[in-house]
Order: sequence, then structure tokens, then C-alpha cells
Amino acid sequence: MNLPNKLSLLRIILVPLFLIFLLVKFNMPYGEYAKYIAIFIFVIAALTDSLDGYIARKHGLITKLGKLIDPLADKMLISGALIALVSLGEVSAWPAFIIITREFAVTGLRAIASAEGVVIAASIWGKMKTISQIIAILAVMIDISIFKIPFDAHEILIWIATFITIISGLDYMIKGWHILRSEKH
Repeated sequence: MNLPNKLSLLRIILVPLFLIFLLVKFNMPYGEYAKYIAIFIFVIAALTDSLDGYIARKHGLITKLGKLIDPLADKMLISGALIALVSLGEVSAWPAFIIITREFAVTGLRAIASAEGVVIAASIWGKMKTISQIIAILAVMIDISIFKIPFDAHEILIWIATFITIISGLDYMIKGWHILRSEKH
């Protein structure tokens, strides 16, 4: 169990904790601070996303366990946040659906490619997708917790993240199309 894997596991543990603070109504003194705590936990989890991959690549600590739990933790964090924000009525179901569907599609494609011994490398679009999703989710949480962001900027950011997510998904599908067309038995 190396440091990158521990960071990925930490992110997995942080997701339900984040959701509790975001969704549960705390009827106690200082209960109104729960959403601030949720934002803090989300930021920590998002930072571990960047940190675990950086450490793993820099120090040659890439493992099979890491290849499984790192993307799982990423999808849990973003999907959990989007589903929670939809349930709170703060994000439309459409961008959440599109973003989550892209995650399933790319995960499936990568699994098929892996079974064929092919690695579909991440592109700049994947990094931009992750960053735009984190920024958009943070903007929504800040808007509902700390102060109102003018011009419904958080909604614009969610749709920008959705657009980048679509481009990223198309990029993966184009790179992996030859695998999907393969007729090997």
C-alpha cells in the first residue's frame, strides 16, 4: 500500500463524509457550517486526485490497485457531488446525466481496450474535463453556501464543464474506435 494508493483510498473515504455534510440538515448549534465543511472536504478530495497521480508517476509507484481505485475515487467524487447537487435542486439533471454517462462510456471503453492489451492514454481533454468539473461543482457549492455568485455563473460553469466532458469523451471514443470495431474472437 503505497502513498498514491493511500491518497486514493482517502478520497474514497472522504466522498461519503462530504455527502453527509452537504446533504444532512444538522439541527444543532453551528449546523449551518456543515456546507462549509462539505466544501473543505471536497477541496481536500480534489487535491488528492492531482497529488496521487503526480506522486505515482514521479516515483514509479503505479500499481494495479492504483489503476483500479484512483479512477473509482474520481468517479465517486464527481458523480456523488453531481447527484447530491441535483437532489438539492442546484444542478439540472441533464448536465449531471451527460457527465456521468461519459464516465461509464469511457470506463467501459478502457476496460475493453485493457482486455485487448491496449492502453488508451489520457489526453489534455481529460485533464481539462476534471478541472472544469471541480471548478463548476465548487462554484455551485460556494453559491449555495457562502455567497451568491452573480449572473448564475455556476450554471454556466456546469454547462462549460459538460461541454468539455463531451469533447473529452469523443476524444476517447475516437482513439478507441478501432478497438470497438475489432472482430477478434
